[in-house]
Amino acid sequence: MSIKKILSVSGKPGLYELKIQTRTGFVAESLLDGKKITVGMRANVSLLSEIAVYTYTEEIRLAEVLIAIATKENNGPALSHKEDDAKLKAYFREVLPEFDEDRVYTSDIKKILNWYNLLQPKGFVSVEALSKEVAEDETPTAE
Repeated sequence: MSIKKILSVSGKPGLYELKIQTRTGFVAESLLDGKKITVGMRANVSLLSEIAVYTYTEEIRLAEVLIAIATKENNGPALSHKEDDAKLKAYFREVLPEFDEDRVYTSDIKKILNWYNLLQPKGFVSVEALSKEVAEDETPTAE
């Protein structure tokens, strides 16, 4: 299982798995309820594999942040995204101590924890799976 085909669709709750690409967009399946939706080319869509988190020195890919959460939680569920802001920031500081508090908002932390807790029971976020994925991305391809 890989997060390379997991999408966040603006205006739609939860996460979606990319199923089929069409001429006018694509078909995605909700990870919440399993329903399929069609998404047009004009929709604001983010691939989780393309998202990064600001730190004071660089940007860290979301997969690496999810690895840190999975390591901290021993591949179990993370803190709920519904906790109060101070608790969420303290938790995120434990996971990623160098995150840039001026550019990473509490809403971003809530979204990351919500995504993690959505993906974790489905087997998408385990230390082994994500580490393998990060290693594959960093291996240069022959051209």
